[in-house]
Amino acid sequence: MNFEKIALGVPHILLPREGIDRKKWAVVACDQYTSQPQVWEKIKVLVGDDPSTLHIIFPEVYLEDSDKDARIVSINRTMARYLQDGILMEQSPGFVLLERRTAHAPSRKGLVVALDLEHYDFSATAKTLIRATEGTVIDRLPPRIKIREQAALESPHIMVLIDDPERTVIEPLFQKPLSKLYDFDLMMDSGHLTGYLVDNEEQMNAIADSLERLADPAYFQKRYGVQDTRVLLYAMGDGNHSLATAKVIWERLKEQAEDKAALMRHPARYALVELVNIHDPGLEFEPIHRVLFNCAFVALFAALQAFCKAQGAQCSSSPLESLAALKAYPKTQTGAHIFPFVNEGRFGVLTVEHPKQYLEYATIQTFLDDYLSSHGQTRIDYVHGEDIVTELGSQPGNIGFYMPTISKDTFFKTIVLDGALPRKTFSMGHADEKRFYMECRKIQ
Repeated sequence: MNFEKIALGVPHILLPREGIDRKKWAVVACDQYTSQPQVWEKIKVLVGDDPSTLHIIFPEVYLEDSDKDARIVSINRTMARYLQDGILMEQSPGFVLLERRTAHAPSRKGLVVALDLEHYDFSATAKTLIRATEGTVIDRLPPRIKIREQAALESPHIMVLIDDPERTVIEPLFQKPLSKLYDFDLMMDSGHLTGYLVDNEEQMNAIADSLERLADPAYFQKRYGVQDTRVLLYAMGDGNHSLATAKVIWERLKEQAEDKAALMRHPARYALVELVNIHDPGLEFEPIHRVLFNCAFVALFAALQAFCKAQGAQCSSSPLESLAALKAYPKTQTGAHIFPFVNEGRFGVLTVEHPKQYLEYATIQTFLDDYLSSHGQTRIDYVHGEDIVTELGSQPGNIGFYMPTISKDTFFKTIVLDGALPRKTFSMGHADEKRFYMECRKIQ
């Protein structure tokens, strides 16, 4: 089996040695709770100075702090120390089959593999085997690049989707006799995580066979009703900017390399990810809401009206009496985009009639990008959970927008036909369902 043909690599996984507290080791993805520093402070207290992925990641809530350069130096030193002190132990070459239980789903299955960055392009018009599903914000890459370019390790929160309706890749592995790697409760009531080693050659070949069938051009074209269209096998779910960072570093290495052939065996050619079947019943798409800080509603609404008028659309605002009234308000309207909002405890709905864009996310994000570029005092955050929108949007000077959910059923075909979605369009589950850092891999 030619694994390279399907952009698949067999990683050398590193896991914390016996005796390391797994509950302290595994922490949630760095891009969560970015407007809730109290959550990360609680995690710091729980972990203390014990070995933990907390010490080798950069939670984005701290990205604007003045000590970010010192934090990056500390991260890279800690990675090197974990390797030197034997905190991390290398497993047999193979994949990791995992099952995650959360407060919202009894089971979500995944498979940790390495993907070949030679088959990845994060541009919106990419036609590669691995593609971004949302717009990549180039300005968000520099701090990630600064960490990874000197990093000895990667520990991913990247989740990549496959469209496997017959459940041929991941699910059959749960019927195999596999060695258990870990089995523990995650911190802060975030569920349970169990992992198994898949290092049997026959089993790994079966995985590759199933992925190759999904990547068969004839099957692909029939499934999506397209012709002369390059195959999409892996679609980004979570961690788009982290995978883009890995790609940037890899391209830099290729530019600098004198021996190109030898470089192709470099571990940085690959990135560690968790594959998830989009048809897994434990996987739910959740909306990503918008909260604006230090923003006057009157000014924002006037700017939106002018923006819509320039595009041949119209915008109106309707106040509502309560959160209950907002939840009862129709979510769709023919020929219009509906945006429920909360502003300093007052609820309402913005309606954009005859929008230029197809998706609600495209309409609101195009406007917000334009508005923020000329209103430097206003800050935006992207949050999970309607309760967080209500809490933050009710505070003085804030506006929260409640966004709709993208359908899983049409997700892959939308990417195939239309390319990447507007950034921050969907989330795979609630914040506490996000991937926790667990596995590591050497990248130098």
